[in-house]
Amino acid sequence: MISRRTVSGVLAVGLAATAGAVVPGGTASAAGAGGPGGTTRQRTTAAGATRRPGRRVRNVVLVHGAYADGSSWSDVTERLQSAGMNVTAVQNPLTSLADDVAATERALALQDGPTVLAAHSWGGTVISQAGLAPNVTGLVYVAARAPMAGEDYTALAGRFPTPPANAQLVESGGFKQLSREGFLDDFANGVPRRRALALYAAQGRIADSLFPGSTTTAAAWQHLPTWYAVSKNDRTTAPELERFLAARMGATTIELAAGHLSIVTHPDDIARLILQAADHPA
Repeated sequence: MISRRTVSGVLAVGLAATAGAVVPGGTASAAGAGGPGGTTRQRTTAAGATRRPGRRVRNVVLVHGAYADGSSWSDVTERLQSAGMNVTAVQNPLTSLADDVAATERALALQDGPTVLAAHSWGGTVISQAGLAPNVTGLVYVAARAPMAGEDYTALAGRFPTPPANAQLVESGGFKQLSREGFLDDFANGVPRRRALALYAAQGRIADSLFPGSTTTAAAWQHLPTWYAVSKNDRTTAPELERFLAARMGATTIELAAGHLSIVTHPDDIARLILQAADHPA
């Protein structure tokens, strides 16, 4: 059984993710350890990420959520690439769970070795299903869903406070999207206005049937080491639900003073969490 422990607080920008490192506002996770057998020499890039020649996993597949597309990961992608990672951002069709899982599985099939699979929001449902691919070594959830196999996620979420974004959906032609107000104030709270408007323009519309037909048949997080980033100021997914999901899976967890789009507002912290997963011993 792989040992995991919870990390509270925001990881500091520019610090290498080494085992036992002291981090202002929090404690470094054992998942950030370097390779076994001593200290690994590191080089810190301009973006603050750490380039580690002996990194165990060099491939990362990033899965976006509803009301977004792969570009929502762009700031995290740049930092991971600066750290020497091979990064692939999936473009989900958002038409059904099966379609999104298939898109992720195609991306995983293109990887040349062990791969960390990371997801934001709805993407957590996708990687919970697709994460059973044999080359996946770890799962990173960012303000993300993480259902049990066969679980009624809507019923589960109903046990927690209803976030404001849920009241801001607009339906047209069999697809839904967030209203401008809902996107800017609730989905992208904390994102600078100009950036939020650009993200709104690229918003991924979801099929009406996406969430009702999203029951998974697997829960990959029950079989792999996991990491979770909770967004404490989330207005799209209840932070209380995020904490519940992270605790249920036994994930190494950080909490960020962020809205739902921590991948945009806190890319250094998210990139560092993914690099911890890449460095985690088998």
